[in-house]
Amino acid sequence: MRRASYDSSAHYQFGSGLMTPVVKALIVANVAVFLVTQLIPPVSRLMLSFLGLTPQLVGTRFMLWQPFTYMFLHGSVGHILFNMLILWMFGVQLERLWGSKFFLRYYLVAGCGAAIVTLIASLLPFSFSAATYTTVTIGASGAIYGLLMAFAIYYPNAPILMFFLFPVPAKYFVMILGAIAFISAPRYGDGIGHITHLGGLLAGYLYLSRLHGLSARRFGFGRFGIMADIKYRYVKWKMSRLRKKFNVYSGGNDQDWDKKIH
Repeated sequence: MRRASYDSSAHYQFGSGLMTPVVKALIVANVAVFLVTQLIPPVSRLMLSFLGLTPQLVGTRFMLWQPFTYMFLHGSVGHILFNMLILWMFGVQLERLWGSKFFLRYYLVAGCGAAIVTLIASLLPFSFSAATYTTVTIGASGAIYGLLMAFAIYYPNAPILMFFLFPVPAKYFVMILGAIAFISAPRYGDGIGHITHLGGLLAGYLYLSRLHGLSARRFGFGRFGIMADIKYRYVKWKMSRLRKKFNVYSGGNDQDWDKKIH
């Protein structure tokens, strides 16, 4: 995933430049914890069971710190590398926009909110809920997905390279991620916390929209949200088809709508 420059220039840039204070501190904290878990296996097992998010332990043994501490544990080099890369790419710009204090608060709200959604999902009467209830969830992905949601709200048309192949506006990029997480949530056995990802998106959106007066308009969807945008694009496509059917041509200046003839 590569974020493109969202200014008026046509070139692409990788990331947002030098790290800001909170982004740097979060990356250092995550990397430090990861090194400890990798270099000292007995500590790794203890931290995983004690600090990872296990809904059963939160509910029965009241390990209420787990919805916070799970964000700083990662299972592999690829896992932490991907999360920290996205934290840098998108977090730097958001911290510059909001300031360090609000950025840190939002990051923690998104991560803890993702954990709460995971806890709720583990209690639902579905087949995947039982597995979620007893499985350990670790990683900063919930908070990272919250950052992606925030970026899409503030910069809805900023191009992001989907799968490093083709540019997609940030608002649609986040919709695709949300759809993937929602569809994949019942398949809990693939080792990916899709429910937690979905929870991070939801927590981030609710926090910004409810507490800070943002709405779907920031996505560029107009007054009535996503459905209005879909309807508008359908009507636009239909009008284009009709123009072709009746051979509508421009008469004179293309900007002069009074000179349209058919």
